[in-house]
Amino acid sequence: MKKNFTSVLVAGLMAAGVAMQAEAHRAWILPSSTVLSGDDPYVTFDAAVSNTIFFPDHVAMGVDAVTVAAPNGKTLSLENASRGKYRSTFDLQLTEEGTYKVGLASSGLRAFWKDAEGKRKMWPRRGQQANDAEFETAVPKDAKDLRVTQSSRRVETFVTAGAPTSDVLKPEGVGLELVPVTHPNDLYAGEAASFKLLIDGEPAKGAEVVLIPGGTRYRDTQNEISAQADAEGKFSVTWPSAGQYFMEAEYEDGKARAPATVRRGSYSATFEVLPL
Repeated sequence: MKKNFTSVLVAGLMAAGVAMQAEAHRAWILPSSTVLSGDDPYVTFDAAVSNTIFFPDHVAMGVDAVTVAAPNGKTLSLENASRGKYRSTFDLQLTEEGTYKVGLASSGLRAFWKDAEGKRKMWPRRGQQANDAEFETAVPKDAKDLRVTQSSRRVETFVTAGAPTSDVLKPEGVGLELVPVTHPNDLYAGEAASFKLLIDGEPAKGAEVVLIPGGTRYRDTQNEISAQADAEGKFSVTWPSAGQYFMEAEYEDGKARAPATVRRGSYSATFEVLPL
C-alpha cells in the first residue's frame, strides 16, 4: 500500500505542482453533481489548483493519478480526460447504484538543510519525485540545520447514484483521512453534519479545519467556517446555506517515523449541500 501511495505523488500532485504550492494555492476536484438518479448517469469533473475556490486561475491539476473507487470495490477509469491551461476535466459514468470516491493522494519525506557555505538546500528538489529509498544518499550525513518532514496529502470528492453506500468511506490507515459520520452526499442546509479525521489510522486530535462556500469570487469575504477536531478526531458543522463547499484540514505532530521528526498531513474535499 505504501509503495502505491507514494507513487501517486509523481503523477498527481507533483505533476501539477500542488505539493510545492500547497501553502499558497488550493487543490480541488469539483463534480457537476453529487447526487444522481436514472440509468447509468454521467458526472463531469473539473480539477484545478487555484487562488480562488472553484475558479480556475492558476494551474490545471494533473489527473493521471486520480483514482475512482466504485461501490463494488473496483477501481474505475476516467473518461474523456483533458488538461487545459487552468483546469483539467474528465467524465465518470456511474454504472451501478451507490457512492463513489474520486481523488488522489501522496506521501513522502521532505528534507531541508544548509550546506557548508550556508546556502539552503532541499530534497527532493522543487517539482521532482520523492523516493524515500534515496534519502540516505541524497541528504549529506553532516547536513547542518537538517529538518525532515513526513508529509501526506489527499484531495477527494464523493458522488452517489441512487441510495448512498459506505464501502468507499472506509479509511486506508495512511496519511490524514476523513471518515464521514454523516454521509458526504446527504448534506442539507441548516442541518449539522459530523465527520472524523484520522492520521495514519489514529484520531487526528486537534486538527484544524476550514470550510469555505463557493462563490468567493463574487463576495468580499471568504465566509470561512472554522472547526477543530476533538480527542476522537471528530468535528461538526452546521451548513448555513445550500451550495458547493471546499473543506481543508491540516494536522502536525512529532510522531513521525525516522528519519523524519515531524509528521504533517493535509486533506481537502468538495461537498455539495442541498436545500431542504
